[in-house]
Amino acid sequence: MYEDESDAYIKKIWYMLFEQEVSHLHSAVKLLNKYEKKSWDEVIPDGNFPELLKLQENKSYVREVLAKTVTNTGDREGYISVDKLGSNADFFKYQKKFNSKPEQERGHTVIEDHIKEFKKDYRFQEKDHPVKCLRSRTEDNYTLGTKPKTC
Repeated sequence: MYEDESDAYIKKIWYMLFEQEVSHLHSAVKLLNKYEKKSWDEVIPDGNFPELLKLQENKSYVREVLAKTVTNTGDREGYISVDKLGSNADFFKYQKKFNSKPEQERGHTVIEDHIKEFKKDYRFQEKDHPVKCLRSRTEDNYTLGTKPKTC
């Protein structure tokens, strides 16, 4: 990120974080040598590392992930769509006990209050939301991902 940053102040922060990461690597090399009697080049023999990440816009990637995973929830060690859960799943028991009135949660009431005052929600968007049932700018959807087949 340091290489792509144009703001001098933020570039200093990226450099500080880089130095911290290098320090961690040096410590890891010492521990590897001390406890496993190995050098770093035994673990990474060719010394090749992946191409550096670029600091760039990722809106299309985020939109794609949202569209594919918006109804996912935890399922022990993995993820599963709420639509594929059985009606007696722990997820629904939890929702019933701790989230029985999502429309009254503060996150949703803030959105509703904003819509009442300004006639639409406060999202900035360049194109329609990737999830069809979240496209309305005049009403909040608080059921998506909490009940099966809500979208």
